[in-house]
This record gives sequence, C-alpha cells and structure tokens, in this order.
Amino acid sequence: MTDRLYYTDAYCTTFEATVTRALEHGGRPAVVLDRTAFYPASGGQPCDTGRLGAANVVEVVDGPEIVHVVSSPLAAGSAVTGAIDWARRFDHMQQHTGQHVLSAAFVRLFENATVGFHLGAEASTIDLAREAARRDVERAVDLANDVMWENRAVSVELVSQEEAARRALRKDPAREGPLRLIDIERFDTCPCGGTHVARTGGVGMVAVLGTERLRGGTRLTFVCGGRALEALRTFRDAVTGSVRTLSVPPAELPAAVARLHGDAKDLQKRLRELKTRLAASDGARLLEHARERGGVRVAVEVLSDAEAGDLKTLALAATAAGRAAVVLLSSAAPVAVVVARSDGVALDAGAMLRQLVERFGGRGGGRIDLAQGGGLEATASEVAAAAGEMLARALG
Repeated sequence: MTDRLYYTDAYCTTFEATVTRALEHGGRPAVVLDRTAFYPASGGQPCDTGRLGAANVVEVVDGPEIVHVVSSPLAAGSAVTGAIDWARRFDHMQQHTGQHVLSAAFVRLFENATVGFHLGAEASTIDLAREAARRDVERAVDLANDVMWENRAVSVELVSQEEAARRALRKDPAREGPLRLIDIERFDTCPCGGTHVARTGGVGMVAVLGTERLRGGTRLTFVCGGRALEALRTFRDAVTGSVRTLSVPPAELPAAVARLHGDAKDLQKRLRELKTRLAASDGARLLEHARERGGVRVAVEVLSDAEAGDLKTLALAATAAGRAAVVLLSSAAPVAVVVARSDGVALDAGAMLRQLVERFGGRGGGRIDLAQGGGLEATASEVAAAAGEMLARALG
C-alpha cells in the first residue's frame, strides 16, 4: 500500500520516494511509489500533476495502489523526488473546501443535501436533492462566505468506523473501515478523501454562477478563490464592453439587451416578409425569360451569393407564378441545388435530385414537387448543364 502523504498534509509539495513497481497503464509508462503526495482522481476531484524526477506526471489513478502515469519510464527501485504542481493543487483545495462549506450551508438552512459533486477545469457543480429558489441560493452563499471570512480551522481526523458513528456527520460514509473526516470548525464534519485548505480564509470566497433544475433537484455551478476572481474579471469586461456599446449604465443593461433582442426579432420578421415579396417578384421575372417545353416554362439558373434558403424561397415563388419546372443552384462550391415544379407538371423533383447526387456527390432529398440538396462536388455550370439535360428528357 502506498503511503498517501496528502491525507495528512495537503500543503506537501515535494517529497522523496522509491519506485516499487514499473508498469504500463493504457499503453503509457507508469509507476507505483512507496509514498506519494500526488492526489489521484477520486470523489469528484481531479488528480494532481507535476514531476517525478525528470518525468512529468500526467495522470494519477486511484485503486489498491496509486498508479502514476508518467511521460517517460522510471526504473523499479530508483529513488525519485516528486514535485506537485502547486497552482493546480491549491486551486483544487479551494474549490473542494468551498464545496464542503456551501453544501453544509444548504443543510443548515434548508436541510437540502448535496447528492453529487464535480470539480471541473473552469467551474464546479453540486447537485442538491431538492429544488432551491433563487433567494435560498443567495442565503446559502452568504452564509458560506461568512464562514470563509471568519477564517475557521479546517482539520483532518482519522477515526474508526465506531467513532464516526458517534459523530454528527453531514453525510453517511460511502465506505467501511477507518474514515478520514474533514472538520470545519463549528460548522461541518464530513467524511472525505480530498485535499483542503487549513483554514476557510484560504478559500477566499464562493460565488454561484448559475442554477438549473435537474432530476427533481437543483444543480449549482460555482467557483471559489482564484476562480471567483477570474469570473469577476470576465463579467467586468463583458459588462464594461456592453455598457460602452449600448451607452447605458450597468443597472440598465438587462433591459437594454431585452429591447435590443426585441428589435432584432421585429427586424428579422420584417426581413422575412420583404424577402418573400422580393422572391415573388424575382420568381415571376425568372419565368419571363424561361423557354417553354410542352406548355411548361423551364428555367435552370445559377445565382450568385445565394444560400440554400434563398434558393428554396425563389423556386417556390417561380413555380407559384406559372406552370413551371425550375432548377436553381448556388454559384460557390460545394454547390447547393433546389429542384421544384408546379402542380400537374410531369416531373419527379426528388428523383431528379437523387440522380444529381449520384452523379456529383453530396446529399439531399425531398418530395415529388420540391427537393433540395447540397455538397455537390462539381462546378455550378457542370451541375446546371446536367440538370438541363434531365429536364429536357423528362419534359420532352
């Protein structure tokens, strides 16, 4: 069994150890040590990284023995000096301790237990058993920060299962045998194997960035310490830029954004209406110069700077303006194409599109009267020529 130095001293950043076994883990070199300060990924907390001698420690895996995945092999029996990436370790200590305090605040105030925890690379989450109203979240955050600023002691205790049973624990232990308890002075005691700060002041502060309903409960996204400072800077820059652009004070920013969003929706609606009217006019003009086959006006056109939606709108307008069959294509590769025909015209638009896709690649589909596709690997003129020949054969 590896001696886990982080269990008793989370502030241990360097240590001496011996490689007891060299192995491979997932095809990568790895070692087991007689003692380690590297925390393995466990309990929702990511692993430590750092160095073992000249090798980088890229992953630490928990189990009966702790496996250190390294960038280059280390020989069994060799003595190594381990060095923890302290910035990463301390960040995890802040987030994990902050989670303990925040979870305890919800229990103390509302008897709302934490049923899940994940420490992410940018933000962390806790899952509460029940839904939490916004005002309740703010109350819990305020209480948690009060505990941070009181700089209460955070201590580690190794106790027997019998001793743990006599203690008022926030949650039941998930394992049997001796337990490691994290005690936050006069506030919370909880079994946990993670790394934590020595006093709550080391967390700095906790801030909840957002909430969402999840399986009958609430998921909170939060940050602590240095992450909270970075979040504040991000929000500051976003608000400052928005205030400057919209020329409103910060307090009026939400209303200004709402007005801007409403104006944009109105403009989009008006634009759609104008596009429809313009397409009707363009569709009629398209048929004015179309040649006629068997009483059907036939048009094959390549349209510059046209998108798939524009092609469809114009094709529908053209086939509504008269008895017609049209093939419209975008000019840029890969080519987009729309095939359409008026009611009663003897043309299967879907079948014709499938022939074009089989010949030029891409994909698409549709009905007998309207089909559209894209990704055709040919020039627009090549596809247009082939479509013209197909229309000629279909309409006679």
